[in-house]
Amino acid sequence: MKTAEIAQRFLDYFEKNGHTIVPSASLVTDDPALLFTVAGMVPFIPYLSGDVPPPYPRAADNQKCIRTNDIEEVGKTPRHGTFFQMLGNWSFGDYFKESAIRYAWDLLTSPESSGGLGFDQKDLWVTVYEEDDEAHDLWLKLTDLPEDRIQRLGKDTNYWSTGLPGPAGPCSEIFFDRGPEYGIDGGPATDDDRYVEIWNLVFMQYEITNVRSKYDFDIVGELPNKNIDTGMGLERIAFIKQGVDNMYETDQVRPVLDKAVELSGRTYGEVHDDDVRFRVVADHVRSSLMLLSDGVTPSNDGRGYILRRLMRRVIRSMRLLGVDGPTFETLFTASRDAMKEAYPVVETDWARISQYALAEEATFLRTLAAGESILDESLSETKAGGGTTLTGSEAFLLHDTYGFPIDLTLEIAEEAGLSVDRAAFDTLMQEQRARAKADARARKRQLADTSVYRDLRAQGETVFTGYTDLEAESRVLGILVDGAPVDRASVGQIAEVILAETALYAESGGQVADKGVIVGPGYELEVLDVQKPVPGLISHTVEVSTGEVGVDQPATSVVDAANRRSARQAHSATHLVHAALRDTLGKTATQAGSLNRAGYMRFDFSWGQALSDETKTEIEEIANNAVRDNLEVTTRVLPLDEAKSLGAMALFGEKYGDTVRMVDIGGPWSRELCAGTHVSTSAEIGLISLVGESSVGASNRRVEALVGLDAFRSMAAERALVSQLTSTLKAPRDLLPARIAELQANLKAAEKKIAALESKALGERIPALAAAAARVGETLVVAESLGTAASADDVRSLALQLRERLGSGAAVVALGAIVNERPVVIVATNDAARAAGANAGVLAKGAAGVLGGGGGGRDDVAQGGGTDAAALAAALNSVKDALGA
Repeated sequence: MKTAEIAQRFLDYFEKNGHTIVPSASLVTDDPALLFTVAGMVPFIPYLSGDVPPPYPRAADNQKCIRTNDIEEVGKTPRHGTFFQMLGNWSFGDYFKESAIRYAWDLLTSPESSGGLGFDQKDLWVTVYEEDDEAHDLWLKLTDLPEDRIQRLGKDTNYWSTGLPGPAGPCSEIFFDRGPEYGIDGGPATDDDRYVEIWNLVFMQYEITNVRSKYDFDIVGELPNKNIDTGMGLERIAFIKQGVDNMYETDQVRPVLDKAVELSGRTYGEVHDDDVRFRVVADHVRSSLMLLSDGVTPSNDGRGYILRRLMRRVIRSMRLLGVDGPTFETLFTASRDAMKEAYPVVETDWARISQYALAEEATFLRTLAAGESILDESLSETKAGGGTTLTGSEAFLLHDTYGFPIDLTLEIAEEAGLSVDRAAFDTLMQEQRARAKADARARKRQLADTSVYRDLRAQGETVFTGYTDLEAESRVLGILVDGAPVDRASVGQIAEVILAETALYAESGGQVADKGVIVGPGYELEVLDVQKPVPGLISHTVEVSTGEVGVDQPATSVVDAANRRSARQAHSATHLVHAALRDTLGKTATQAGSLNRAGYMRFDFSWGQALSDETKTEIEEIANNAVRDNLEVTTRVLPLDEAKSLGAMALFGEKYGDTVRMVDIGGPWSRELCAGTHVSTSAEIGLISLVGESSVGASNRRVEALVGLDAFRSMAAERALVSQLTSTLKAPRDLLPARIAELQANLKAAEKKIAALESKALGERIPALAAAAARVGETLVVAESLGTAASADDVRSLALQLRERLGSGAAVVALGAIVNERPVVIVATNDAARAAGANAGVLAKGAAGVLGGGGGGRDDVAQGGGTDAAALAAALNSVKDALGA
């Protein structure tokens, strides 16, 4: 049974039983405490927590998820995958334990011919929370399971909570017994891989508080509305129903594994370590494909870092399988073909996805080449110093700074006859993970608790009137100070104020929040920020300027009209620039983010190289032609599917409801899903002036522009600057470039002449420096400070000349100088000195340590530097001391 068929059977079954089928949400969640949708429940958290009223009493879905906390287990167990699909059925205060158990058992054990999954009940086990007698008795009542296949387990496995105050409850898990050839007898309680968890039924029935840990808390009482949250692992069902040993061999994953086998020339199933690598490749390619399809792009932080890590682990694994060249085109194509039936976007958006994948592979292959060069240098220095072990800090630096995998460091070090201090490396990695976890916990504490908004949201959605009005009369629904509800706020206090209606725009879709005030009888509030803490609720962060504001008082929100006008201009300009980019670069130049504020717009888009001046001019001209043409700007609210069929562009990662707002500028030329505020006609924008273009990652570019009056003021300032230059340089406007080029050429010639004079002056010091040579043992040593020098290259050139002057006997030259206010040391050794054990790289590194910096290089010439210029004499003496040791 194919994976897609299993998913469809699940959805069909629950649709027949009165559930609303909900499409999968994006892997990019809008939950501020999470990077990704890590579990099937994530999109439903606002409904399960009661923060937002559920739009349906019961639902079912197939939710795509990404989870990388146990990434090291991928490939080693039959069930760990970074991308997985979670089938779930949900009840929001509707049915509870009895129906949840009945549905699960019926779907699992009904024959395939009648739409079920056809499991033999003799292969199934069930666990319940040890104190949940109700669930235990229901399993006996509703099924033919014998008592000995219903096991009671503790909180660590059979009790669900988020680790925060709020809903919690016991759960019941269903396991498949793979048979005695896979492990020991004894059921799921043995925690053996023989028993595979396939379905978890969470009975969300309690409210908890005073949470000391995930399993240590106080139960306040039962929830007024009990919820059901279930999760069936689609990949786990698939590998069981397809008769294979693990999820990597199922129909959606195995094609990638087979391509990896083909590229490597090795055989799957022969060598354990190779098998793990094949599975890592198969899993990570699919995960990367799905993240790219949801708009995540490789970067050095956040979601992009996770994607980059997955892709680089693929490259590392392929290298360890003996494949050094590019493989992504073959591997990602195989994954696309395996996943397109379930997720058509991976085919329709293939041009963009493959562009990012191939660019990231090319970048990392270059990184590996550079990392190998740095590693080779470190290994040479270690061997030259008589060491046999590369330090953990050097291995960590390669991993953390250069992205060089520890496995490759170990392999290359072993080939060089050295070991790596793996324990020290692991300690540094653990410290880094601990810092990351602490940051994540702090972030979760700061951002995740939205329960204070629950009662306010239950009164209905905040009505936004700002599309048509700049003032809105309303009343105060609630006030929060320091995150806690209060009845009133007085002068000087910072508070959150929630109104029933507002004209003030809340930050979203790249557009910053409106400025303005909220006024009422006897009070005025300055609006500092406007946000949507939970879907459907708008919160105003305010400072009380005068009087005192209280709950239930009348309130009028007033938008700063000039600021809003400029913000509308900037947002509409962003749409025009987006359309101009696609006209110029093609349809793969898709939006990757934006920021719009009064007078300014920033637009990120997928593109792998800098834009030429001609291209930037063309984009700017197309956008301003659209302004000149006074195109009509229209908005429509319509179903999401209809908007997409009309060609409306959606921002990857943005969460859209069933109905959306579509903004057209000039008809279909610029057609986007957008909830922002816009001008009525394009001429109202006034002027768009591109002022910047830069890289924001390996495959993303950013353009910045000033809009409206800000654009005019900038161009007026440039005009004044040009006028000043024409006057100062006594050249007409059209000859300014030639005049400036002439001045630059003259300056360069003068600098070259000065450098030659300085070099000559340094060269004239060679006799005196050679005369200052002293013997350290059998080695002739010059260790002198030159004072100030123009460049490190000048010092290096002098050191090499001086080395030649000292003759063929063992000689070491160490010259120091202050270059650009920082100390530099150059060390040069001749053949005889090196034969006697002197290594320039080691000596330079030691001297640099005295200077408070770092250094190294080849054994014949090396450079070090630091920050402590006063220690330069001591650094040069350290070279002598090292030679005499």
